[in-house]
Formats: sequence, structure tokens, C-alpha cells
Amino acid sequence: MARTKQALINDDIRRREEQARRQALEKAQHDSQSSNEDSEEVKSTSEEEEVEEEEEPDKNFHYLPLPISTMTASCCGNSVDSKSALSELAPLEAVLFDVDGTLCDSDPLHHHAFRDMLLEIGFNGGVPIDEDFFIKNIAGRHNDDIAKILFPDDYERGLKFVDEKEAVFRRLAAEQLKPLDGLYKLKKWVEDRGLKRAAVTNAPRLNAELMISLLGLSDFFDAVIIGSECDHAKPHPEPYLKALDILKASKDHSFIFEDSVSGIKAGVAAGMPVIGITTRNPAHLLMEAKPAFLIKDYADPKLWEALEELDRKEGKASNEA
Repeated sequence: MARTKQALINDDIRRREEQARRQALEKAQHDSQSSNEDSEEVKSTSEEEEVEEEEEPDKNFHYLPLPISTMTASCCGNSVDSKSALSELAPLEAVLFDVDGTLCDSDPLHHHAFRDMLLEIGFNGGVPIDEDFFIKNIAGRHNDDIAKILFPDDYERGLKFVDEKEAVFRRLAAEQLKPLDGLYKLKKWVEDRGLKRAAVTNAPRLNAELMISLLGLSDFFDAVIIGSECDHAKPHPEPYLKALDILKASKDHSFIFEDSVSGIKAGVAAGMPVIGITTRNPAHLLMEAKPAFLIKDYADPKLWEALEELDRKEGKASNEA
């Protein structure tokens, strides 16, 4: 009898334990379901808030329309059809050129001058600057900006340094400057069509005029626009817009040659297609600035295919006129 009573007690204990386990399990499942529902509600609310907070374009800001070819390059890398990239410019009125790295491969001379002079003053712990540093921090920039980058704590010293560096560059250029391949073939193409032309550069005027003279182009350009002589240098569009104003040419019938990110950005912002030249800057960096297409130099077949297509369009436009 005693064992039977104890067995009943044990059975009762097991039933209570089993009931407690079931209740605990049911409670855990209920809590988990409630947590998931709360999470979904929070997620839904968050997504609704994100939709509500999405900013609309500033209706007071004027977005400058860009040529179709430029916009295509921005979304598709360097896959734009270079052959037709310039055809919408007919009748062509003007061609604008950067100077450093565009008319001539001058960047190695600039790099040489900066490297040696910075080494003399112990810049970068006495380690010579490499080409990567030069491309990222110096190439294509205005001297005022370079002074701030190299001497952030002593801007006046920076300005003096870059002025002295330019004198060194001019000595090197007088001995070693060479034109890009195909430059004189393009020069003839421009002259034969009676197109207006300007050089637009962030280089100091002494440098720009020296390089243009050394290349035999002093009589070629109708105007030379210097970034420091404008209110804003590249990458601001002002230098290119000023060139158009002086030439009395339309942005809808002009295009640009550039070799730097800041220069391409300036041209695109001015509303013109820009042909990027991979003289020294990596192609992927240039493409981020949204050129119409890229070429190696002026002998590149892609350039001449585009110019031939433009000539055909010009002929069609003339016949229709």
C-alpha cells in the first residue's frame, strides 16, 4: 500500500513537471511569435519612414543638361560608341584643349621637379613621392590647391614652393618636352575645317605659353585661358565657359580634349562632351569623371572614327542647308 501511495505521488510529480514544461514551451513559442511580429512592424515602420524621408530633387537648383554621349558614358563605363559620340555636335564650331598631359606628355617633368624638390626639404620623411602620389594629389590641380595639400600648415610657404617648382619645370620642358602622338595630324584637321580653338589650362601662364611655343602652336590657338585668371579654376566649368564666350562658340557645337579628372569634370559641367586622354592617369579614374570616351593619344583609331562620322554628319547638314 505504501509503495502504491508513493507511486501515485511520483506520478503526480511527473505530471506536474510535464505540465510545467508544456506551459514553458507554449510561453516561449508565444514570446517568439510576438517578437517576430514586433520586428516586422518595426521594419515596416522604418521602411515607411525611409520612403517619407527620401529627398526630392531641389527644384531651385539648375541641373545643366549634358550631351547624350556623355550621359551614356557615365552609366556604361567606357562602352559608349565612340564612332557616334561627336556626331550630334554638327555643325562643329570649336575644339578646346587642355595643355599639360593633353598637348604633350608633361606630367613626368612635373613629377620629376616635385619629387626632387620635396626630397630636398625632407617631405614624406625623406621618401621620394611616387607616381601614384603625384596622380592623386598633384596632377591636374591648380597650384593654390597643391600648396594647401603639400603644406597644410604653412600656405605661404606652399605658394613659394610651387612657384619655384614651376621655374624648375620650365627648364626641364625647354630640353625635353614632346608632343603627343598624332597632335599635328589633328592640328591640320582642325585648321582645314576652319574651326575655332582655345587652350584652357590650370597651369600658370608662363608655363602654358612656353609649352605652346615649344610645340609650335603659338599661332594655332585663338585664345589661351588660364585657371588662375578666372574666378574659379578647374574643376569648375568657368574656364571652359570663358573660352566659349571669347570664341563666340556654342557648347552644343564644341568639344574638349582633357587628360585629368578635374579637367574632364570641368568640361562636363560646362555642358560639352570631353574626350579623355590616358596619357598618365588610369582609365578607371578618368571614366569616373564621365568623359564621352577615352583615347590613348591623337593617333588612336577611335578618335578618327568619331571625327570621320562627324565629317559625314557635317556633309549631311551642309546638303540639307
